[in-house]
Amino acid sequence: METKPAIAALGALAHENRLAAYRLLVQQGPDGLPAGMLAERLGIVPSSLTFHLQQLLHAGLITQRRVGRQLFYAADFTAMNDLVAFLTENCCGGSTTCAPVCQPSVPSATEPSDEAPARQRRG
Repeated sequence: METKPAIAALGALAHENRLAAYRLLVQQGPDGLPAGMLAERLGIVPSSLTFHLQQLLHAGLITQRRVGRQLFYAADFTAMNDLVAFLTENCCGGSTTCAPVCQPSVPSATEPSDEAPARQRRG
């Protein structure tokens, strides 16, 4: 990622509502959420949310798709990984072993979908 797109992405995330919307979309995974549900979960007026989503779209951090009459928004994980890579490219002296990468996947039919692996917080 070049500097200008990184600045645009970071600028788009530099607002409480946009950051909250983006984090929720990252949690949701590749399927994303319809705009109405996103507004409801965040407690943001839909017209205000539209403005914020447009900023994230313009920065290339999310995607938009139409399904019938609904607009679905989803995080663009490639863009997210590119931004994290840009921010960490010199981490640990440039070693690629410490660079974080997010690779969302859809649970397979053989895995229980309602059970998530326990995650430990670093303190």
